[in-house]
Amino acid sequence: SVPPGVLPLCHQPPAWGRGARQPPSPLQPSGLLLAPCRTFSNNKILVELNESSGVAMMKFKSPPVNSLSLDFLTEFCISLEKLENDRACRGVILTSAVPKIFSSGLDITEMCGKSTEHYTEFWRAVQETWLRLYGSNMVTVAVVNGSSPAGGCLLALSCDYRIMVENPKFSIGLNEAQLGIVAPFWFKDTFVNVVGHRVAERSLQLGSLHPAPEAHKIGLVDELVPEEKLQEKAAAVMAQWLALPDHARQLTKSMMRKAVLDRLVAHREEDIQNFISFISKESIQKSLRMYMEMLKKKKS
Repeated sequence: SVPPGVLPLCHQPPAWGRGARQPPSPLQPSGLLLAPCRTFSNNKILVELNESSGVAMMKFKSPPVNSLSLDFLTEFCISLEKLENDRACRGVILTSAVPKIFSSGLDITEMCGKSTEHYTEFWRAVQETWLRLYGSNMVTVAVVNGSSPAGGCLLALSCDYRIMVENPKFSIGLNEAQLGIVAPFWFKDTFVNVVGHRVAERSLQLGSLHPAPEAHKIGLVDELVPEEKLQEKAAAVMAQWLALPDHARQLTKSMMRKAVLDRLVAHREEDIQNFISFISKESIQKSLRMYMEMLKKKKS
């Protein structure tokens, strides 16, 4: 077993176009829900792999808000790597087991009052998570069954398809500017690739959180579905994407995403240094402390 906070991982996303994985049997949407599953569970993520359909479900179970701590990110990368290397798995659905929240984004406590070494390890884990998810060979579908600000939004943006619960109470967006934080260039690149330059520019500058109907309107999510139909819809979407030959889809995905992935790989250390110098500023530490105090008051 891997100790918490240790990422025994490569610094490159998985190789593209490995031998195509084909389904052992025709994929029926209903089959995703009924067939027996192989399950492996860590502290913060539950993974269920349905071997007959080739589809895994990754459920975030880190209450209260599935915040992206170093432990969570480490588990996420290891779980994704296991699935990536499992020839029985061709697609993965990301969703939350915590009511009303998909993920609240990066864990503020990881960025407040810690050492330079800790910030380095944490930010490398954030980078690794994105490189692996955005560069995954598998079909990736996000089932956004609650609010998803900041880093939670990045996880959804990194998937091939986004289905969100049809409820205006839940919102999604890269709202870093509201906290006085600038979204890194690779967050921005991922966002631009989904919604286009103008919408991304306005949304990032304003730190907007878009209620579900608005998120759908601007193309941030692909579909809105009533809560009780989310899993059924995810199964149907996955079946549609897996009906194609894997190698053609994988190479096409690589062609669309490679330049953005390569850009972070080429500037990875520089990006870590930028994060450390930014997060270590006393003004930023002060605003993060105030934000944490505000959250504590809300809880009590």
